[in-house]
Amino acid sequence: MQVSKRFLVLLDQQLAQFTDRPDLLALVVYLALPGEGGKPSLVPIGQWPHQPTLPADPRPSPGGGTSPSPASDAAQGQARRWLALRDDRLLLGALRVDAKHWPWPRDLGDRLDATARCLTEALRLDLEQQRLGRELDRRDEQLRLLVHQLRNPLAALRTFGQLLLRRLEGDPGNRTLVDQLLGEQRQLNRYVDAIDLLAAPAVEPAAPSGALMVAAPEGARLLLPAGLAGETPQSLPAILTPLLERASATASLQGRPWHGPAALPSWRGDGGAVGEIVANLLENAFRYSPAGSAMGLHCSTSDSGTSESRTPGGAQARLNLTVWDGGPAIPVLERDAIFQRGVRGSSGQGLSGSGLGLALARDLARSLGGDLSLVVPPAALDPALPTEGNAFQLSLPGT
Repeated sequence: MQVSKRFLVLLDQQLAQFTDRPDLLALVVYLALPGEGGKPSLVPIGQWPHQPTLPADPRPSPGGGTSPSPASDAAQGQARRWLALRDDRLLLGALRVDAKHWPWPRDLGDRLDATARCLTEALRLDLEQQRLGRELDRRDEQLRLLVHQLRNPLAALRTFGQLLLRRLEGDPGNRTLVDQLLGEQRQLNRYVDAIDLLAAPAVEPAAPSGALMVAAPEGARLLLPAGLAGETPQSLPAILTPLLERASATASLQGRPWHGPAALPSWRGDGGAVGEIVANLLENAFRYSPAGSAMGLHCSTSDSGTSESRTPGGAQARLNLTVWDGGPAIPVLERDAIFQRGVRGSSGQGLSGSGLGLALARDLARSLGGDLSLVVPPAALDPALPTEGNAFQLSLPGT
């Protein structure tokens, strides 16, 4: 919990009004932070007269304004008092007053009390504004995430609509209906783009080696809302079959080779999360790999190698799902950065996107006890895969 620059400006102005009081030695304002054992820790945030460094935490007991002065201060003829900055029962901070004498003159006491009340209210408003700002950032992030995920089913509607048009050659009546459906899909895409612009953060110029970085708020992990997570475990064919059909149809429309798995291993798990991960990887491959380059999904199992995951019958195999493409390899300096929120590789410049797909996919993978990694080239995973290109491998614990 920190204060804003605007509060610090107000703080300096409030303390500077006491320059006409020669009977004051120093004023120090502290911010109360949660400490060990529930006791607040006081952190200095401003003082008068201005000094190059702020004093250390004196760890006082700012419960009231009449706490006795330390013996060392009394010996020097000084009086130190504390004015608590409280919002009801919540201690927000404290104003430390070092004066030459105690009790203070009445006019000085009134001014100090008024300053303490002003700082209390300003601090309360400042902290509340920061809390609301964090909540707004969290909601904006969720909005961008949902918009990002909405693009995948919209793309599927377009793909299957275009395939249906091919099958309806010579049937102008039904083709008109499909054309209308595709028109509605394009309108939905425009709405999604408009929503995306409402929540779009500013683009930052600096990014690793030509990559495009889109500012993203810091905060909680980037995961799908609970309502989109799978509650009942699903089999791997139930999860992947619709995605593989969509990928094959898209590849056919784009005129690129598609290589699906010959068979799907036996595995059951969170179909919602795994489906979102694979859908994001496929969408990225279709979007960013050059036209005509091959793509595919490769399935394999591997020994987890950890004692925790071993069954009485032996080591439990991990499931590996790999989406690969035969396009140019992602530059070395971008390979770690592209997994960060808001970062897109240099191949994505000039294309729409939020830079959330890989960050979401890796967070989802790790929430399932797995991971997502980039392997270049795909042949490093299996000699049967291309010797050029990129492979994103989703590794999941066995079931």
